[in-house]
Amino acid sequence: MHIQAQDLSKIYGQGENQVTALNRASLEIAPGDFISIAGPSGSGKSTLLHLLSGLDRPTSGRLTYDGRDICGLTDRELSAFRRRRIGFIFQQFRLLPVLTARENIIMPLLLDRKQPDETYLNHLAELLGIQDRLTHLPHELSGGQQQRVAIARALIAGPDVVFADEPTGNLDSRSGGEVMSLLQTVHQELGKALVMITHDSRIAALAPRRLSIVDGILSEVAG
Repeated sequence: MHIQAQDLSKIYGQGENQVTALNRASLEIAPGDFISIAGPSGSGKSTLLHLLSGLDRPTSGRLTYDGRDICGLTDRELSAFRRRRIGFIFQQFRLLPVLTARENIIMPLLLDRKQPDETYLNHLAELLGIQDRLTHLPHELSGGQQQRVAIARALIAGPDVVFADEPTGNLDSRSGGEVMSLLQTVHQELGKALVMITHDSRIAALAPRRLSIVDGILSEVAG
């Protein structure tokens, strides 16, 4: 799937209280891309990721998936589109505490009234090293294990692209390194486009294609 963002802007407030969180950002994401977007806190990187993934709507600009402008979809249509075509990995995991790891993973499918492909689910669990943790509740898992469950949840519906919002930001350095290694493995083995935001230049450097965002302005990093 080919994704193209053209002059995306996000403005909050009005008059003297107006804040431009994102200023005319343009970006193309090709199938199988691995892209990092780095910037300091408040630079606009989370805003950009939320717009690219359809979690928020731009003030102006155009966002197309295979030529289809998703900004014109209704909220219901957009929600269904995200469930089926987009995976999202959150910094805070966002697992439901009363559900097991397995139940958290398959939740996007159940919301779409689909049953999981057990072979694919088992493959993801093995790939992410959580095959013996599927019956555990989130509080019985380490932070790294919770993030692995969250990664599996992002992948369970077979999305075309996965967006990761500071995927190591809530982990210690060891667990963070393991999660990044797993994300690289997932990208290589499953061939999904992966777009990740981070404030850590070392993590950003792991991506073959790197972008920088400062004060809402996006630019490509050469070399």
